[in-house]
Amino acid sequence: MRRGHRRLPHAAVEFLLLFALWAIPTAACARDTIRVALQLEPPSLDPTSGAANATDEVVYATIFEGLVRAAADGSIQPLLAAGWTVSPDARHYEFGLRPNVRFQDGRPLTASDVVFSLDRARAAGSSNAQATAFGNIASIRALDSLRVAIDLTAPDAGFLTLLSFADAVIVSPASASTLATRPIGTGPYRLTGWRRGDRIMLARNPLYWGTAARTDRVAFRFIADPSAAYAAMRAGDIDIFPDFPAPETLPRLAADPALRLAIGNSQGKVILALNQRDGPLAKLAVRRAIARAIDRRAIIDGAMYGYGTPIGSHFSTQSPDYVDLTGRYPFDPAAARRLLAQAGSPRGFALTLKLPPPTYARRTGEILAAQLRRIGIRVTIRSVEWAAWLDEVFQRHDFDMTIVNHAEPFDYDIYGRPDYYFGYDSPAYRALLNRLRGTIDPAARHAMLGAIQRRLADDAVNGFLFQFPHLGVQARALDGVWANTPNQSLDLAAAHFAGAGGPDATSSTAPRGRGWAKPALIAAVAGLLLLALLAFGPRHLAGRLLVLAGTLLAASLGVFLLIQIMPGDPAAFMMGLNASPQAIAALHTELGLGGPPVTRYLAWVAGLAQGDFGISYTYRVPVAGLLWDRLSLSLPLALLATGLSVVLGVGAGYLAVSRRSALLDHGFSWLGRIGVALPNYWLAILLVLAFAIGLGWADAGGFPGWSAGPIPVIRALALPVVALALPQAAILMRVTRASLLEAIDQDYVRTARAKGLRRAAAIRRHALPNALGPVLTVLGLQIPFLIAGSAIVENVFFLPGLGRLVIQAITQRDLIVVQSVVMLLVALTILSSFVIDMAQGLIDPRIRDAVS
Repeated sequence: MRRGHRRLPHAAVEFLLLFALWAIPTAACARDTIRVALQLEPPSLDPTSGAANATDEVVYATIFEGLVRAAADGSIQPLLAAGWTVSPDARHYEFGLRPNVRFQDGRPLTASDVVFSLDRARAAGSSNAQATAFGNIASIRALDSLRVAIDLTAPDAGFLTLLSFADAVIVSPASASTLATRPIGTGPYRLTGWRRGDRIMLARNPLYWGTAARTDRVAFRFIADPSAAYAAMRAGDIDIFPDFPAPETLPRLAADPALRLAIGNSQGKVILALNQRDGPLAKLAVRRAIARAIDRRAIIDGAMYGYGTPIGSHFSTQSPDYVDLTGRYPFDPAAARRLLAQAGSPRGFALTLKLPPPTYARRTGEILAAQLRRIGIRVTIRSVEWAAWLDEVFQRHDFDMTIVNHAEPFDYDIYGRPDYYFGYDSPAYRALLNRLRGTIDPAARHAMLGAIQRRLADDAVNGFLFQFPHLGVQARALDGVWANTPNQSLDLAAAHFAGAGGPDATSSTAPRGRGWAKPALIAAVAGLLLLALLAFGPRHLAGRLLVLAGTLLAASLGVFLLIQIMPGDPAAFMMGLNASPQAIAALHTELGLGGPPVTRYLAWVAGLAQGDFGISYTYRVPVAGLLWDRLSLSLPLALLATGLSVVLGVGAGYLAVSRRSALLDHGFSWLGRIGVALPNYWLAILLVLAFAIGLGWADAGGFPGWSAGPIPVIRALALPVVALALPQAAILMRVTRASLLEAIDQDYVRTARAKGLRRAAAIRRHALPNALGPVLTVLGLQIPFLIAGSAIVENVFFLPGLGRLVIQAITQRDLIVVQSVVMLLVALTILSSFVIDMAQGLIDPRIRDAVS
C-alpha cells in the first residue's frame, strides 16, 4: 500500500453503505409524491358543507366528483353521468350514470346515492353553500339503479352549471356523517392522513373507474407566510404553489432554472363586499361614492404587484359574455365626496373592515382603507382568521365591509339571494335571473347576461376590484397539472414528473406511524422517577410528587377560571356575541360547556386525568390527538435545541474562563452579547437563505414525520434547532462564565490549587460542578420557553408545533384548545422544575444532605 493512502475501517465502510442505501430510496420516492402548497388549511374536508374554498382546493377533483364538470371554455362535460337530457322548458332533467363506478370504500355508485346527495344539499337546515340554489329542485327520483330524474320548481337553464360545483359532489349515505374528517368519494385519490396544521396526504385510488392517476401520492402543505413560501419553492421543498402569496418575488423565482411560472386569470372576482342591510351602506349614493373612491390600478399595483385585471361587475373577463364596465365609476375622489354629501354624510362616517387571512385581502384592505379615508370614511381594520370570517361575516353577517375572492364560476346568482351575506335585495335583479333561467337560446342568454352585469354595476352592490390571477409557481419537471380550472379545484389526475408517472403496483402508501413515541415517553418518565429515587430516597420523592400534584391542581383551577369563567359563556365567546341561542345551546351540548362551573371544572379535571382534553371547536376532533401530534415535534425539537445550547453555551463559558487568553475571553463575551440581542426568527430567516436556498444543505421548512428516517428528519430540523439554540447558548455561556468566575475565587478552589492541582484541573473538578447550579436554573426556564415560545420560528419553517397550535387556537377563538395547551405548558414547566431540582441534588451533595 502506497504511503499517504489509508484504508477506511470496516465499520466506516459499512456505515457509508448503509447511508447510501438509506438515501437512495428517499430520493427515488420523492418523484412519486406531488408536494402542493396552499395558503389556507381547510377547516373541514366536506365540500358540501360550508363555503371554504380551501376545502374545494384539496378534495374536489381529487377525492370527490360530481355528475358533470366544467371545461376550460365553460361548457359542461360528463363525469359520473355518462349523459343527460333536458326538457324544452328547462325544468326536467334525466341523467344516466356510468356503470361500475365505486366509492373509495368499495360500495358501488347507484342512482340512490345521487338522490341522497342532492336531497341532503337542499334539505331544511342544510349547511351547503348552494342550498338556496338547490332549493329550486322540486323532486328527485331514481328511475332505476343507473338513471335519475330531477324536476325543478322553475325553469333553470343553468342547472347543469350548478351541478358542476363542488357543492354538488356525490357522496355515499354510509359516510355522509364523517365527511368532514374521513371523506369518501369516487375520485382518483383517497385520503390517507391529515395532520392538522401541517399537511393532508392523498394516495392513488386503486378502485377508480376512470384513467388512474399518474402519480402515487399528493401531499398538501399549508404555508401562509410569504417569506416561507418563497423559501420553500427556492429550496425545492414544494413542487407546486398554485396561488403563490408573494407576487413581489415572482421575478426572482422566474430566474430560477428549476422553476417555472404559470400565470393567468382565474374565475375569482375580488370584491369589497358591503353589508347593505342597514346603516350608511344601505344608501345607493354612499355605495356609488365608495365605487368612485376606489383606484383599481393602484390596488393591483400595490397589493398584487401589477398582477390582476380590473373588473366593473361580478363577472369573469375570459367569459364570452363579459361586458367591460370598469368605466362606469371612474376614480374621482371629489365626485365621491359630493355623493356622500348628497347622501347626508358630508363629514363621512366610520366603518369596520374585516379581513380574512389571505395576503391579497390584507394588502388590498390597507390600500382601500387609505383611499376611503380621502373621502371622509374612517376605516378600522380588523384581521380575522378564516374560521372567524366564515362565522362572523358569511354566517352571521356581523360586518360592515370585507374583502374576499369569490372563486366560484358563474356565481352571479348569489345576488338574487336577499339572505346572502352582503344583503342585496333587488326584485328587478331577481326578475332578470328568473328570465335567464328560462332562456335556452344562446343569443338571448348573451344579451341577458350583459343586462345582469349592468344592473350590478348600476346598483354599486359591492366594490368590484379585480379578477384574481393564478400566480402559479411549479417545478419545471412537473407536467400535466390543470391549475387554471373553471372551478376552485386543483386537478392533479394527469400530473406527473418528467420521466415518471403511471400506476406502480409496488408503491407504498403506508401511514407514517409514531408508535415509538408513547413507549419512549413512558420510559423517560420512569427513568426520571428512578433517578429521583436514587438521589433523594422514597420519602422525599413522595413529598415532592404530592407538591407537584397540588401545584398542577391549583394551576388547573386558575386556567379554568381565566378561560371559561372570566370571558362569560365560553360557547357565546367562541361563536360571537350575536350567535343565536339555539346555536349556543348546540355548542354547549357538543363540547360539554353546559352546566354549573363547578360541575364543568370537575368534569374537565376528571377528563384530564384520563387523557381526555375535550373536542376542538375548529377541527371538531379530540384535542388530545392535536396535542400529541404537536408535542411529538415540539418536545424533541426543544430537547435537541436545549442539548445544542448546553454544549455550545456551557462549553464556551468554560473555555472563556479556563483558557488564559484575554482575546478568547473577550471574543466569547462579544459573541454572547450578540447572541442575546439576536432575535431567533431573524436568525432563522438568515439560516434559510444561506443553508437551504443558497447551499441546499437543509430543508427550508416542513417536517416529514419521525418514521421518514434519520436523513429527512435531520434535514428538516437542523436549521430550526440551530435557530432556537444559538440565542439560548449565548445566555448559558454568560451565566456559565459568571458562575465560574465566582467559583474559582472560593476557598475550596484555592485550597485545591495550593495542594498542587493545576488550574485547569481545579476548575474542571471543583469549580465547574458547583457553578452548574445557576446554569441548571436557567435551563429549567429555557425548556418550557423552547416548547411554547418558538411559534415565530415554527412559522418561518412552517413546522406543525405546539407554538403554532396555540397561536392558531387564540386567533380562531378555540377556547378548548387554548385551555388544553396552557394546561399542558403549565405541567411541562412544573415538570421541568422538578427535573432541575433532581439534577441539582445529584451534582450538589449539600442539597441531598439538607433533605435527607
